[in-house]
Amino acid sequence: MNLENKVVWITGASSGIGEATAYEFGKHGCKLILSARRENELLRVKENLALPEGHVLVLPMDVQDIEVFGSLTQKVIEHFGHIDILFNNAGISQRSFVLETDIEVYKKLIDIDLISVIALTKAVLPYMVKRKSGHIAATSSVAGIVATPGRSGYAAAKFALRGFYDSLRAEIYKYNIGVTVVCPGYINTDISKNSLSADGSKYGKMDNNQINGLSSTECAKQIVKSISANKNEIYIGGLKERAGVYLKRFFPKILSKIVVKQAPK
Repeated sequence: MNLENKVVWITGASSGIGEATAYEFGKHGCKLILSARRENELLRVKENLALPEGHVLVLPMDVQDIEVFGSLTQKVIEHFGHIDILFNNAGISQRSFVLETDIEVYKKLIDIDLISVIALTKAVLPYMVKRKSGHIAATSSVAGIVATPGRSGYAAAKFALRGFYDSLRAEIYKYNIGVTVVCPGYINTDISKNSLSADGSKYGKMDNNQINGLSSTECAKQIVKSISANKNEIYIGGLKERAGVYLKRFFPKILSKIVVKQAPK
């Protein structure tokens, strides 16, 4: 896919992987829609992009407010005429064990990491079907393949996300629409700081794995390259995370023993 002048909508674009991916798409001459809750941060990203006027639409949104997705999509269509790529990147993680976690935390994880993604995909999809062209990508996680202690709700949502997109990919192939599921491992972002604790409060700390993780810039390069190449699913991160994916596939019993050792004593 030649990315020049492609219209790309990115959620979670105010920081982390979303921000880095905006810069990477910008380097390829794309036109961008930047969405997240914090409008001031989106404006900062827009300024940093330094793209021609009219090539960046700042569109604040809370992904839990799915009722407005239709009207927001219409605003994008009115501005750019169409959407070439939707990158559902917004999400939230978890740092809490099942026994201590409030059910409301699980509901919030599912709403943000799964339901909102399905809802925005459904809002955008008819426009792509009409043009018989487009690409949909979403950030799942290595945790959507290898579930570990303290991530039960997050893993559940990310596992489900992969299933949804596997089904969707088969359904919309005839419309020339691609689907890429992005599965990052440990990336150096604030994901652990913003994670939900057992009572729904912010975890507020950086995990060592995140501190030592792959840069968001390198992650973004791999994401954009994979979308351009119409990859079905990609795994991004260090050797440990990528090894976990293949152990899960070929040696699940060995992986199970490794994961059990990470559980609380």
